[in-house]
Amino acid sequence: MSHAWAFFRAGGVDQVQLDSGAALAALPTLDQKLWAALACPTVGLEMEEATLKLVDGDGDSRIRAPELLAALKWTLGCLKSPESLLQGADALPLADIDDSKSEGHKIMASIRQILFSLGKAHEKSISPEDVKDALVAFNQSRFNGDGVIPADTAEDPLLRAAAEEILSCVPGVLDRGGKIGLDVASIEQFFADAAAFCAWEKAADAAVLPLGDQTGAALTLWSSVLPKIEDWLTRARLAAYDSRAIGALDLAEASFAALGGRLLSTTMEELSALPLAKVVAGGRLPLGEGVNPAWATALEQLRSQVIEPLIGARTELSRQDVDMVQACLAPYQAWKAAEPVTKVGSLGTPRLEALISGPVKSQLLELVAKDAALAPEAAAIATVEKLVRLHRDLVPLLRNFVSFEEFYRSQQSSFQCGTLYLDQRSFNLCIPVLNAGRHAAMAGGSQMYLLYCDLHHKATGETMAVAVAVTDGDSDNLSVGRNGIFYDRKGRDWDATVTRIVDQPISIRQAFWSPYKKVVRFVEEQISKFASSREAASTASATGAVGSGLESVGAEKKAAPAFDVAKFAGIFAAIGLAVGALGSVVLGLFSAVIALPVWQLPFVFAGLMLLISGPSMLLAAMKLRLRNLGPVLDANGWAVNARARINIPFGRTLTQIGKLPPGSRQSVTDPYAEEGGGGLWMVLFCIVVGLGVLWYAGTLENWLPGVLPPPPGSTHPATAPAEAPPPS
Repeated sequence: MSHAWAFFRAGGVDQVQLDSGAALAALPTLDQKLWAALACPTVGLEMEEATLKLVDGDGDSRIRAPELLAALKWTLGCLKSPESLLQGADALPLADIDDSKSEGHKIMASIRQILFSLGKAHEKSISPEDVKDALVAFNQSRFNGDGVIPADTAEDPLLRAAAEEILSCVPGVLDRGGKIGLDVASIEQFFADAAAFCAWEKAADAAVLPLGDQTGAALTLWSSVLPKIEDWLTRARLAAYDSRAIGALDLAEASFAALGGRLLSTTMEELSALPLAKVVAGGRLPLGEGVNPAWATALEQLRSQVIEPLIGARTELSRQDVDMVQACLAPYQAWKAAEPVTKVGSLGTPRLEALISGPVKSQLLELVAKDAALAPEAAAIATVEKLVRLHRDLVPLLRNFVSFEEFYRSQQSSFQCGTLYLDQRSFNLCIPVLNAGRHAAMAGGSQMYLLYCDLHHKATGETMAVAVAVTDGDSDNLSVGRNGIFYDRKGRDWDATVTRIVDQPISIRQAFWSPYKKVVRFVEEQISKFASSREAASTASATGAVGSGLESVGAEKKAAPAFDVAKFAGIFAAIGLAVGALGSVVLGLFSAVIALPVWQLPFVFAGLMLLISGPSMLLAAMKLRLRNLGPVLDANGWAVNARARINIPFGRTLTQIGKLPPGSRQSVTDPYAEEGGGGLWMVLFCIVVGLGVLWYAGTLENWLPGVLPPPPGSTHPATAPAEAPPPS
């Protein structure tokens, strides 16, 4: 029989209620179209990342629905009853483990061993901290089952020294204890590299090393001078081709002219740039007299250390001589190019041969085998850790994945990272931002007013970015650059600075006052602009007048332009016409309102305010109904499957406006209140307006006959025309 599911309605959508073990066991049968989410990241959540990695089966840093169901199936298979998951206990009771099955029996045996090693053999439960302590102790032991041996694993000092030498030549592997060690692959790599290097060394015979151990130094010296030798020989061949080129190729005359007035030295770059000797058509390069002083020492060393040992005594060097020297050094160059690219050569061939021929390799592989033999024990501890963590965290994860129960019922969901205090409000819907640009581009579809804040923790230097949803109040004092305080779920305080705002309606109240605030801001801006322009004009006029007065000293004053009476009269008439028309409209509206009965006036004013604020309120109400949590989470890598709405009543719970505590005493006397009686003038203004309305309606005339002038259109006897006398 299918399970009878229970749903609760929140956010405008029905969400499954995971409140029984039967519901957990039947979760694989629930249509995934009814899940709140289908994927979530393993980072940026208020849940231990170690637990999330255990659920992430493929290790791609995302948890998908099949992986969550697989973790649930495995956990339920290790427990006697699924009800154990709903208890939410930090420690796993041993009585809840189903040791009648093979997996449960192995886990129970591992738990007994862990508790015994911790001196808690009589405990009836095991906590994640217990497993962590046991795991740390096991990982720091000499053999920890990962098949990696640090150098200090070897008790023999000679073997330990050999392991350290090997680690200096090949990349090590990080073991569970946090040390760098050797595994089978790295050991095999070292001895293969050592054998290849030794074989390469043995390939060097008399043909490869014509000068013995000095062949490498001879090649270095030859290579340093060879480009200049080739340069001189090429110039000699060009001179033989055409004798007219000798002057240009020799470079002597122009170069000597530049050097003549300077203090010369054989180390000067200008001197080194000259040819090795005077260019002679088809000649031989001299190695003694007549060479460039800057190269004399190098040529002498080349003659004595390279040329003579290889091809015999020479006082000059021909093209054929150069080719003979090159042929003698070519085998060494080829042998050197074939040198294995490895670090083992730093140990030297004798040491490498000793390591290869000795028992070091077999001894190290034996230690690795001993370490790897404990892999089942390590796996058993890891299995215990998995069960203990999932027993504690799996149901909270389900209530943040299959449904958003923790968000709608306790506002302590895994994606809420803390609370921001700013502008006399606290904002509870704060979501970490992993990629600010991508998040802002996607989160706009949520229809929520968002503050992006950069957080900095002074004590640790940590930084973080969060997106904060503003769901109540107004936006008058919210702007980029404002500072607040953020408290994370651990109670730590962070400095918060607003860096970006996504503007959307916040509340119906804000929408009601929005048109009036816009009008007030517009009037203030226009008055400010007018005052600024008049001030600038006045300043310019005064400055110009002073300048004109100074310039006109001793000269005739220019005639002022004639006053255009007609133009001024036209402007004045136009202004008067506009004011009159506006006054007529206002008077007409005022007369129409006054003509109504007094009891209808409140309805008129209410209708007028509704006419002004109604469109703004209607638009805000439509957008507030569309507020959706999905795009904000999707921007962080979630795959939200449900339309998780944030309606107006729920939004008020996410943003708390500061209020005086119940029972507080409040003094309304402000010792620093502004002078001028602003409140009194407002009261007087209202009284005058009220009396004016009563006078225009004729009510005051009835109360005080003959005291006030009659209102327009009045038929009072005092103002009625006198009756005509009767005819005589």
